[in-house]
Amino acid sequence: MLEAEINITIPFHDVDLMAIAWHGHYAKYFEIARCELFNKIDYNYQKMADSGYAWPVIDLRIKYIKPAAFGKKIKVSAKLVEYENRLKVNYLITDMESGQKLTKGHTVQVAVDMSNEEMCYVSPDILFEKLGLEK
Repeated sequence: MLEAEINITIPFHDVDLMAIAWHGHYAKYFEIARCELFNKIDYNYQKMADSGYAWPVIDLRIKYIKPAAFGKKIKVSAKLVEYENRLKVNYLITDMESGQKLTKGHTVQVAVDMSNEEMCYVSPDILFEKLGLEK
């Protein structure tokens, strides 16, 4: 299945008083990796819109295992695990130095046909084309 990863150094503006990345920023880290994933199949958010579909996130789950601290280098992996009826992407954040798991989670997105603003119960043909698959 399709996978992408990005590296991030935790910046000062992302940390709390204890120099730990604030929990809300993990969704941003997931998003950056997800954008890299979609770029790999040439179907980024602008191309999604151009194809007539929006793909809103309808579910976000995050499990915090260990904290990411200021200045730490992390790897964020995004892996597409479902695509037929929705997009489900699994994430794993690891410490680049130790290899320890820090955070895991997933997002679920559904296609919305922007011509009528209705949710699609089956992913549109354009997604299968971009993935190089037949429906």
